[in-house]
Amino acid sequence: MIDRKAFRSLSSGLYLITAKAGDMRCGCVVNTLVQVASEPATLSVSLNKENATTAAILESGRFAATVLAEDTPMELIGTFGFHTSADTDKFAACASAVDGAEVPYVTEYGLARFSVSVTETIDVGSRHYLFVGVVEEAEVLSAGDPLTYAYYHAVKGGKTPPKAATYNNGDEAAVPGVTETAAGAPEAGKKIAWRCTICGYIEESYPDGLPEGYMCPICGAPREMFERVEL
Repeated sequence: MIDRKAFRSLSSGLYLITAKAGDMRCGCVVNTLVQVASEPATLSVSLNKENATTAAILESGRFAATVLAEDTPMELIGTFGFHTSADTDKFAACASAVDGAEVPYVTEYGLARFSVSVTETIDVGSRHYLFVGVVEEAEVLSAGDPLTYAYYHAVKGGKTPPKAATYNNGDEAAVPGVTETAAGAPEAGKKIAWRCTICGYIEESYPDGLPEGYMCPICGAPREMFERVEL
């Protein structure tokens, strides 16, 4: 028996993993970046086999990682977490730089960054690879509190994409202050809003219903993917 709620107890941060293959810049959001050794400094990260970032790492043998700050806007997380680098230039709307190996990394809302040369690639099942690599560059970018996965869910109301290594069939903790509700008048003192079931974005501007053609500003989901909630 596996109780999916048990996985909520695992603590982790939220990071951007970036890579480059040819002229194509790729990136995605993960919470699976882990330091696994100190001498030499070694990091590992698990990525879905279908990700464009995964293909770029397999081709180049390198990746960069940015530790996100707690005040990272959902728009940045949405760009890197709910779109594909195959058809979106994710770096176009944020500040970035390149490391010594010309691998791009995000500097905006970053607390620290790492440049990693992959030494081992492990197939950990039908959907994910585990990349293990030696850190060749590490730098503090700014001061602040790191964005934890728990904060992302509980405060920002974020969701876990189905391709993520930590996706547990949508079994995530409820967001405090947000109540799923059926149609009808809201409880006294509460207002109607709409929550994207893909990325967790909450739209408060249309209490009577989302307009035709509405799309989530974070992940691009159509209005049919929103659920009615009370705040």
